[in-house]
Amino acid sequence: MVTRVRILISGVLFSFLAAGCAIFQPTGRPNDPLRALTYDIDAILSDSVFVPAYASLKIVSLDRGDVLYERDSKKLMRPASNMKLLTASAAISLLGKEHQFKTAISSTDTIRDGVLEGNLYFKGYGNPDLKTADLDTLVKQIKAAGISEIRGDVCADVSYFDDLYWGYGWNWDDEPYQYAAFLTPLTINDNCVRVLVGPGRAAGDSAFVSIEPATSYVSVVNTARTVADSVTRRLNVTRLFKERLNTIIVEGEVKTGSRLSETEISVWRPELYAAHLLKEALGRKGIRVSGSAVVRPSPTKVQEIALHQQRFDSMVVNLNKISDNLSAEVTLKTLGAIRKGIPGSAQAGLYVVREFLSSLGIDTTKFLNADGSGLSYYNLITTEMLSQLLIGMARRPDVFPLFYESLPIAGVDGTLRNRMKGTFAEGNLRAKTGTISGVSSLSGYVKSRDGEMLVFSMTMQNFLQSSRFYRDAQDKIGALLAGFSRTSSSFATSR
Repeated sequence: MVTRVRILISGVLFSFLAAGCAIFQPTGRPNDPLRALTYDIDAILSDSVFVPAYASLKIVSLDRGDVLYERDSKKLMRPASNMKLLTASAAISLLGKEHQFKTAISSTDTIRDGVLEGNLYFKGYGNPDLKTADLDTLVKQIKAAGISEIRGDVCADVSYFDDLYWGYGWNWDDEPYQYAAFLTPLTINDNCVRVLVGPGRAAGDSAFVSIEPATSYVSVVNTARTVADSVTRRLNVTRLFKERLNTIIVEGEVKTGSRLSETEISVWRPELYAAHLLKEALGRKGIRVSGSAVVRPSPTKVQEIALHQQRFDSMVVNLNKISDNLSAEVTLKTLGAIRKGIPGSAQAGLYVVREFLSSLGIDTTKFLNADGSGLSYYNLITTEMLSQLLIGMARRPDVFPLFYESLPIAGVDGTLRNRMKGTFAEGNLRAKTGTISGVSSLSGYVKSRDGEMLVFSMTMQNFLQSSRFYRDAQDKIGALLAGFSRTSSSFATSR
């Protein structure tokens, strides 16, 4: 009996010790390539910066259809500028690369002896990339029409869109920064002015300040001073935005010998800004305008005098490469205007985007899109949905080339030009970045070392540290995917 008890106890002890060894025995990095990839990504996400933050990822083989990695891909996350993937894909598919954004100048009055007796109407149809230089082209057309004097007003016509000039869920204190410029179908210079600031001739002098374009539409209050040694008051350039004034405030200190700094500041009532710039351009070319720059819709029947057009394909590349919020938002409203009727609205555009996503088999009840650019904190989508979108676009040979071309290229251009340099992702990985306070995203395509096309979506949010730490993690994962091979668990990340 005692012997049997000893045998039983010995067996239990052996089982316990064996189990203990299994628990504490280090497993190491797996030899299987897919398991090794999971191991390496998990190691990156085990960094302490992810303790207070959320990370959602999904990586899928476009060629094989299998999931290489997934973590909380069904959790709703704020996408930041990854929202532009929704807007751009819908616009490319529904508008087509041949779509032209136009800006028209017209009148109802006849021209007699070079004199236009009535108003000049300046109407925008959602072109986000009109520049001051384009006004000179329009003025040449006006001159060619035989006009040397206008005895009415220069009227900004913004009837193509509704009158909501900001996106849903945008933060009030994002004004007056360039990335939150006001939304209007008649835009000019990104609805901003560029403020150049440099040192004066000597210490104690006022800082040098210049505005581009030079215009009387904005005024400048410059209290910044030039200093010879260390700067104690940091340079600050802003606008009296709470007062709804186009008064630029420049304050602080500038060190002698320092380079010019550039700051883009949004303008209040950019449609009036556009009309004002056109009036000034007319004056420079000797065309006298008796009236003022005003906001007024065109009459029903007008005669076109001048026209500027821009193709959609060049605009959408600019939209994604530099992650331009204004381009995304006016594209959203343009979708609403074309597909649901004038005036175009964000709400109508969002409905059109959801219709398009539904056509790709995406369940539109499981996410919330509130704007076209991702600046809104109301947006909630999943990395699973973004992966579905990327896969769906890749399977559309009619539209995928433009969509793919519009994405920033790692280490080469756009918002990825300084990222993943010196790795196999450089010149290979194409993806849309996304950054707002506490959020960092990256979603797109990359070819593995075997030439296999992979689709990935990563979103990290709810962090207090610099987004640089989370971008670094994304870059490491991007380099891993570019160096991944199904035939080897040894991944090359650097060239």
